[in-house]
Amino acid sequence: MTTAGPPVKGRATRQRAAVAAALAEVDEFRSAQELHDMLKHRGDSVGLTTVYRTLQSLADAGEVDVLRTSDGESVYRRCSTDEHHHHLVCRVCGKAVEVEGPMVEKWAEAVAQEYGYVNVAHTVEIFGTCAECAAAGS
Repeated sequence: MTTAGPPVKGRATRQRAAVAAALAEVDEFRSAQELHDMLKHRGDSVGLTTVYRTLQSLADAGEVDVLRTSDGESVYRRCSTDEHHHHLVCRVCGKAVEVEGPMVEKWAEAVAQEYGYVNVAHTVEIFGTCAECAAAGS
């Protein structure tokens, strides 16, 4: 049973550490249910509610990226950078690439100023088909 992992905001428990460790082991986005299944197969006894709460804590702390799939499900992945970024996501295989968007940043700032908003934040995800899936005819 592996419980070592990055610190998790909130009460430190074996279960929360197991969720953080599982996230650290995967590169692609995973749903709470997928992470829960992964933990069960490893022998970690962690409830699905704990998985959801831990993921929310990590998201609130900015330690994980969160995307909404086309069916509305949230999926999570450890951030590979501390910098603000966006994602280019393959609709077929789920591969995600972190991208910078300086033009998006300027546009978001201009829109906020135009309407008198301050302390604004935004997320941008671009969905398409990656080169590998396109070549495979998916």
